[in-house]
Amino acid sequence: MNIYWVYDLPIWLFGVLTVTVFVAIGLAGLYLTRDWVRDLHRIDHSHNDIIGFYLAGVTVLYGITLGLVAVGAWTTYSEVEGKVEHEATALGALYRDINAYPEPTRTILQQDLRNYTRQVIDAGWPMQRRGIIPNNASGTLNDFQGHFMSYEPVTERQKIVAQEIYRTFNDLAESRRARLDSITAEMPGPLWILVIVGALVCIAVTWFFHTRSFGIHFWMTIQFSALLGLMIYLIAVLDNPYRGKLSVTPEPLERVYEQLMTPAR
Repeated sequence: MNIYWVYDLPIWLFGVLTVTVFVAIGLAGLYLTRDWVRDLHRIDHSHNDIIGFYLAGVTVLYGITLGLVAVGAWTTYSEVEGKVEHEATALGALYRDINAYPEPTRTILQQDLRNYTRQVIDAGWPMQRRGIIPNNASGTLNDFQGHFMSYEPVTERQKIVAQEIYRTFNDLAESRRARLDSITAEMPGPLWILVIVGALVCIAVTWFFHTRSFGIHFWMTIQFSALLGLMIYLIAVLDNPYRGKLSVTPEPLERVYEQLMTPAR
């Protein structure tokens, strides 16, 4: 079942729905098991201390796991941002280096880079946001390589510049490949099962408490379930770096295009 539709929701609505689902599960279980738990205790609060120790052990184990997963999701998100920024840096450096080339080669090569940048931003990025690996810009990059290789440097200075441009071009190609490889980066299914089932187990343990005041149990369940929902919401938002309202954007590439590639008016 495809659940990626949740990333099309406003980020606040996604969060509210996630928290609401977990709170609803917590309260539903609380009401459904209330009489059964009372019978299990036999005497009022007779097993609350044991349940408290058990809940502490379960939540510590789950909390460590959830914390590591959250850190891993944030690390992946930051690494994807870094790949886009590195590609933009290589693109800007390559565009500047070409200024040392004579005309008309300089104009041809710089136009190829402008076309590549616009294709990545305008056509490639919307595809990335849908989890599709785009190949639309590869032709433009091949055109640049063909035009670059067809130029024969004459002077020693031109040969040095050509070597630097070729090195930077390879850096750009590697950065592009790293970005494309990161499009499908997400948590594996078994890890998501662990996160979801672990949260449900933690919530279910709280149902075994028997309190004299049901209101206390009611509000404790809401707060505990909401906290777990918020943590899972955070992981879900960061899990697919290119999807959703909070996602990696082509802003570094747009900045390079506006600052270096846009002709002065």
